[in-house]
Formats: sequence, structure tokens, C-alpha cells
Amino acid sequence: MQRIRSVGVMSSAKIFGITYACIGLLFIPFAVLGGFASMISEQSHGAISSAVFLFLGLLAPFFYGAIGFVFGALWAWIYNLVAGWVGGIEIDLQGTGTAMLPVPQM
Repeated sequence: MQRIRSVGVMSSAKIFGITYACIGLLFIPFAVLGGFASMISEQSHGAISSAVFLFLGLLAPFFYGAIGFVFGALWAWIYNLVAGWVGGIEIDLQGTGTAMLPVPQM
């Protein structure tokens, strides 16, 4: 058994931030469709609401990335705190069967 005793706060924050930014990219097509639907509607505020849809759709990846970064860092910090008390997560690692060749000494 191997044990994960700590997690890098900044590396975790970067991974969470990038992952959440990619999730935020999924909102862009829906925001564009909503903006176009609002633009072609017969409402008097169609241009304003379409601009809001498009702006929020383009802002979503940055917002989600920032939130992911903050909560990724918070998650790693809390994990490190709790792992110090209880010892961390135990995992069982299995080798792949590939042999490691020794590096020749110079």
C-alpha cells in the first residue's frame, strides 16, 4: 500500500482551473444560440439581451477557470490538513510489468 500524504496546492489549483475553464467552454455554443434567438425575437429588448447572452457566454470559461483555481487550491489545502491528522488516502499500486534498466555509471 502507498499513501498520499500531501497534495501540491498550486499544481492542484492549476489542474482544477484548467479543467473548469474547459467545462466553461461548453457554455459558449448555448450562449451564442441564446443570443441569436433573443436577437431574432420580436421583443424590444432583444439586442440588449442578446449582447448579455454573448458576453456571459464568452466570460464563462474565465469565470469557471478562476473558480476552479480557487477551489482547487482550497481542496488541496484542506486535504493536506486532514491528511496530517488521519494519514492520507491509501492506494494499492500495481506494476505494469515493464523492467527498469539500470543507468550506466560514467
